[in-house]
Amino acid sequence: MVEIEVQNEADQTQKTLRFAAVPRIGEGIHLLDAQGFWASYDVVDVWYQKAPYGDIWVPYLHIRAGQTDTAAAGAANGAESAPEQRPN
Repeated sequence: MVEIEVQNEADQTQKTLRFAAVPRIGEGIHLLDAQGFWASYDVVDVWYQKAPYGDIWVPYLHIRAGQTDTAAAGAANGAESAPEQRPN
């Protein structure tokens, strides 16, 4: 297991989570959101920083809510746009 610092752009949080493998940029992952529900997130960036102890590089992830979740959240909030009407 690899401990990875995950920085969530959606709710501006940072958590350390354990993964079996480091996800790649563009890959989708499922995590629990702030309300305790499973949500899809897209990996925006992956980088490594040297740990303060020893010669070890620690992975970091930058994620944001997936497009399907942001579209569903917008529809639930009534933000869905009405179809455009054109004069005949």
